[in-house]
Amino acid sequence: MTRHRLLLLLLFSLLLGGAAGAAGLWYFFGGTAPAEADIDQAAGDVSTARPSNQPATSPGAPVTVDGTWTVDPSIGSFSDYSSTWAGFRVAEVLDNIGDTEAVGRTPNVSGSLTLDGDKLSAVTIDVDLTSIRSDRERRDPAIQRTLETGQYPTATFQLSEPITLPDEPAEGVTYDVTANGNLTVHGVTQAVEVDLQARLVGDTIVVVGSTPFTFSEYGMTAPRAPIVLSVADGGSIEFQIFFTKTSS
Repeated sequence: MTRHRLLLLLLFSLLLGGAAGAAGLWYFFGGTAPAEADIDQAAGDVSTARPSNQPATSPGAPVTVDGTWTVDPSIGSFSDYSSTWAGFRVAEVLDNIGDTEAVGRTPNVSGSLTLDGDKLSAVTIDVDLTSIRSDRERRDPAIQRTLETGQYPTATFQLSEPITLPDEPAEGVTYDVTANGNLTVHGVTQAVEVDLQARLVGDTIVVVGSTPFTFSEYGMTAPRAPIVLSVADGGSIEFQIFFTKTSS
């Protein structure tokens, strides 16, 4: 083989190897991140999951909502995010790929809310961070190290002041509210404002929303990996939660 052909073969091999490497990096880190929670999509998932013998209430019809409602993990499937879940969304820049979003979620959410007419008087939500998984499995060890879930396995939100709705919740009506509360992550508690939407769908209250966060305010450093050129110091905590009534 002539030297010229050898150089061409070497160049071709390098290009092929680079393409394969980039394809592998895209498989592990790239792709399209799951969409943010959407109240219409979530309500549709609940309607689809409702047994055929359980008719929906007419939109706008008054429903007795007073009492305690508990997180219901039995509705939908986490495999397509049609169930209850909570997680995060963070922007990052990857070598050979560019701008992407890292998204991590878990279906292991528990808690309750209390309604009295048009007053939402109490909300407590616990999220099991040890079970959080990203849209790309390769990220997960770094996420667990950042959250230090061995020491701080749970994130908690508690409403700090009641929310007054425009009126008593009615079937099919969407309510846009801001919930003031205390969020505890990584052993640090911060006062937060959570923008959320809520809708009553049959016997289920659907709640979706988000709140911004930074790693530094909770005593953490953004996760890193060799391919990651940069990660934003923060992003958003997002959730989709279904509640069913457990007591009056």
